Amino acid sequence: MSASQPRSPGAIAALTLGALGVVYGDIGTSPLYALKEVFHGGHVAATHDNILGVLSLIFWTMTIIVSLKYVLLILRADNNGEGGLIAMLALATHAVRDRPRLHDALMLVGLFGTAIFYGDGVITPAISVLSAVEGLRVAAPALQHVVIPITLVVLTALFAVQRFGTGGIGRAFGPITLVWFVALVALGLPHVIANPHVLVALNPLYAAVFFAENPLVAFIGLGAVVLVVTGGEALYADMGHFGRLPIRIAWYGFVMPALVVNYFGQGAMLLEHPEAIENPFYLMAPDWARLPLVFLATAATVIASQALISAAFSVTKQAAQLGILPRLRVLHTSVRDTGQIYVPFVNWGLYVFIVLAVALFKSSSNLASAYGIAVTLDMTITTVMTFFVIRYGWKYPLWLCLLATGFFFVIDVTFFASNMLKLVAGGWFPLVIGVGMFTLMLTWRTGRRLMAERLKHDAIDLKSFLDAVFVSPPTRVPGTAVFLNADPDITPNALLHNLKHNKVFHDYNLFVSVKHHDVPWIGFDKRIEMESLGHDCWQVILNFGFKNDPDVPEALKLLEGRGVPLDDMDTSYFLSRDIVAPTVGAGMAIWREKLFAGMHRNAAAAADFLNLPANRVVELGTKVEI
Repeated sequence: MSASQPRSPGAIAALTLGALGVVYGDIGTSPLYALKEVFHGGHVAATHDNILGVLSLIFWTMTIIVSLKYVLLILRADNNGEGGLIAMLALATHAVRDRPRLHDALMLVGLFGTAIFYGDGVITPAISVLSAVEGLRVAAPALQHVVIPITLVVLTALFAVQRFGTGGIGRAFGPITLVWFVALVALGLPHVIANPHVLVALNPLYAAVFFAENPLVAFIGLGAVVLVVTGGEALYADMGHFGRLPIRIAWYGFVMPALVVNYFGQGAMLLEHPEAIENPFYLMAPDWARLPLVFLATAATVIASQALISAAFSVTKQAAQLGILPRLRVLHTSVRDTGQIYVPFVNWGLYVFIVLAVALFKSSSNLASAYGIAVTLDMTITTVMTFFVIRYGWKYPLWLCLLATGFFFVIDVTFFASNMLKLVAGGWFPLVIGVGMFTLMLTWRTGRRLMAERLKHDAIDLKSFLDAVFVSPPTRVPGTAVFLNADPDITPNALLHNLKHNKVFHDYNLFVSVKHHDVPWIGFDKRIEMESLGHDCWQVILNFGFKNDPDVPEALKLLEGRGVPLDDMDTSYFLSRDIVAPTVGAGMAIWREKLFAGMHRNAAAAADFLNLPANRVVELGTKVEI
């Protein structure tokens, strides 16, 4: 069922519960460290006025960035029901497709945003799990020396179980996260009731006065305040799984009220006991509840991390299908849910960098210095993309588009500028990861273009070649040959090599080109395009969306009854295996060409990517100089 179809109340309730676990795990665990970090660096003193000012900033940051920007505006920008930065990139570039320079610029911005996501993907599990386990320092001070080892054990177990799939565990995500949000309210409400004066911070004037009286201090404090909205991008990214309505119900009905009560509970306690700033979240709890709370918080942060790991798998798969990243080995962990996948390279790559982050930064406070830059960059990029979608895609008036996105752009840039102050203290870490990924993406995309140009330069037109071949036809052998062809108009190298070395032509020949489009799903009714080339040869184009699984044999079954025999035992699949040879001269810098050659050599086999039967694939190599 797509996200746009009407659902029964029971289905909406189930989806809302599911959204709690998957969508809101990250933002829901922010109270563990967010308020503490505003005051932790020593720039903001824990005075009465400052506490109320910071609480007001937190409330209005959540209201403006999450409630207004993401839940009301961004969730409307769906790509056939799907959300996320890649879906937004597809929408924005499609909207400006008749403006080549703008299209290319937006593509680069979108690629950078996607690359930065991986930096966020490293910091989020590290800071979330570490901040939860750090509760031991409050609940059982004698165990504080095992905080980092326990954190690493939890993270290792989390990444080790990914290959088994998360279907069974996933059903528990919603209920556990619901318990977590109930606990947030149970912790904060008694302190708010004991000191209701804290509720005056709901008035935005307290945030304004805080900024007016301490502009520099408040600006620095924004770098930590933004931690309360980390995970906001997940609202949009997971829209395809749950739909707008369940995500909105979960936010307004459960998540935001629970977060506000907890943050204001922490603030109420700090008004009475400023010394509790050491760890206000755990110090709100009575002594007997602290150790159970550590276990619950750890479970909640594991769920938050799981949602991000699953998102990393999904984004990588989509990026590979759009030609932004090389093909990677993708394993399906569920026979029922095609969205449940496992990408070993991404899994263990994330794990290595997360362990490095925990070992390097050693505490959630130090990690908070690295957190924020990647998040605010992605927020800003999403806002920029939204402008082009609503202006050129939806054709809204320019003044309205500037008003709607300009307001959020100023706020996003302000938060980003504040977080740039943390660059030397740790903000460089996710940026290095993001820039590294951006380099890989750009190199792969440019390398593929250079390869395509080179192959086209040396290629022979398919229709002309077939006409020439059948002037003096070669020997025909029984069976059907399927030639996979990147460009439908040129003769595949695999056919040339087959004729050169085997000197035969099959009775039936399909020249199949697989096209990935910038929409998430393409149905079977639009899957296949077919043109007869004569001599029992056909040109076939298979269309897939970036969330479809490309399955060539399954798609070719749609040709049944159209005169093309596709008996399993008599059908062979021919592929060209291109060997890239870097050369000095035009193209990319030699180091990038060597990098591309390495990526191309180590990419997952096209046969696996296209789900071709291993015992019926023939690969013929060719050398390509770029």
